[in-house]
Amino acid sequence: MQLSKILALSVWALASLVRASESDDVEDVVPEEPALDSVSAPFTPTNIVAPFLEQFLPEASKRWISSEAKKIVDGIEDDELLRFRGLWNIEEPTVFPGFSGDRGLVVKTPASHHAISASFKEPIETNGKTFVAQYEVKLQNGLECGGAYMKLLTADSEFMPAQFSDKTPYTIMFGPDRCGTTNKVHFIFRHKNPKTGEVEEKHLTETPQAKFDKKSNVYTLVVRPDNSFEMLVNDESVKKGSLLTDFVPPVNPPKLIDDPEDVKPADWVDTAKIPDPEAKKPADWDEEAPREIIDEDATMPEDWLVNEPKSIPDPESTKPDDWDEEEDGEFTAPTIDNPKCSEVSGCGPWTKPMKPNPDYKGKWKAPIIDNPAYKGVWAPKQIENPAYFEDKEPSNMGQIGAIGFELWTMQNGILFDNIYIGNSEKDAKAFRKETWAAKYKIESEKEKKHTPEAEKDEADMTMWQKVKSQAVKFRARMYSFAFALAEDPMSALKEDPIAAGAVGLVVIYFATTFVTLLMSTYGIFFGGSKAAAPVAGGETKKDQ
Repeated sequence: MQLSKILALSVWALASLVRASESDDVEDVVPEEPALDSVSAPFTPTNIVAPFLEQFLPEASKRWISSEAKKIVDGIEDDELLRFRGLWNIEEPTVFPGFSGDRGLVVKTPASHHAISASFKEPIETNGKTFVAQYEVKLQNGLECGGAYMKLLTADSEFMPAQFSDKTPYTIMFGPDRCGTTNKVHFIFRHKNPKTGEVEEKHLTETPQAKFDKKSNVYTLVVRPDNSFEMLVNDESVKKGSLLTDFVPPVNPPKLIDDPEDVKPADWVDTAKIPDPEAKKPADWDEEAPREIIDEDATMPEDWLVNEPKSIPDPESTKPDDWDEEEDGEFTAPTIDNPKCSEVSGCGPWTKPMKPNPDYKGKWKAPIIDNPAYKGVWAPKQIENPAYFEDKEPSNMGQIGAIGFELWTMQNGILFDNIYIGNSEKDAKAFRKETWAAKYKIESEKEKKHTPEAEKDEADMTMWQKVKSQAVKFRARMYSFAFALAEDPMSALKEDPIAAGAVGLVVIYFATTFVTLLMSTYGIFFGGSKAAAPVAGGETKKDQ
């Protein structure tokens, strides 16, 4: 196993220790809260029709299938190890419910991997059409570290929902994600190279931030045939751009690339500035002259108290009642600053102060001049890119055959609802107005009337609540660092040096503890005991 993976597992374990200390506060299901203004408007299913529209009516439980994919151990599928142990349920929300009877798909198990999917009746076409993906996310327990994004799976006649995993090919990944300093709404699409057939992920360069309150928030993605896209959060546009210019790696590779066989000539000079080789140190340049000299013109201030000490015994100090001079020695009062000295220029022996030396010049260095041999910054010559292609229509992403949620999250209680996948911006807007807009208004009113203890301002927290709050933040930061460390160790160290330092200190502590225990064990079994050294009078010296 690579060193970075081992370190990542160690960091994961460290963060888990913090979580374990709070185990009394975490449950496996969404905690039942008291009815928060339980009177709600009744839920009414929509009449809007779409290629895929999910409101989690009773028949939805047959459509959504949890993954039973197994872990791969040494290249072999292990029947005893489920990859996704997180449980799901279709139920009504318990935190700020909107419509009575309105159910959603809920993540039930904290600190677990979850995977579930639903196949479409017919594949949804994206070629030459506007494509819209929209859904609601309700974080009933907040979100410290985890994802709440959807995956739109590439159409495949052999797709088996029970085997859905992180390896299942997807076309678009969209939705919120948070862990440590990460806070974004993902938009990733997979693009196929028409020359090589290789499929590559394209990541949006500048992502908008997600919402992490406990109300329902609706996320909308629109991809248009002109290759433009738009992302909306709660019916407000938060990002617009082009599939051709706003993603990395870019859809189309460069026409020209560096010639891999071109090398810099051995005599190429790329140093622009050099010390003047003809310059000489002036004859009167004294490198030994000190930076400061004694100010011979200075005189002692008239109010300077030469015979007064700078500090004196504290006159108000008394010997403690339990002071034992035989054990503690003779009592001496602590010293304090002489109050007489604060009223004058100073006390004690006076010496002339130092002043800057007007003749000081320091170490001589030759002046810097332009390098006459400078040829400029070397760069390899450009050649035509043999892998170049131009896809003018990356919005043609082919057919999408299913939707899935494949997540790892620290928090349970994440609820998904009112999913729209189709080709009509108008219908998607009408659907969120009919469902989310009305629900959000009800939830907002309930939120105003109920402020949980955990959401108090830090100024109102008790010391224990502040400690727990910081522990939660530390835990999320360590998990984020572990993920980053496993993927790219150097980038992880640069992005969060404080987390790296904390891990380093813990590693050093455990290493020294282990070595100390090892040496102690070795001494007990192999070292024996030494006789105490004799002292005068025939007594034995003892350790205090």
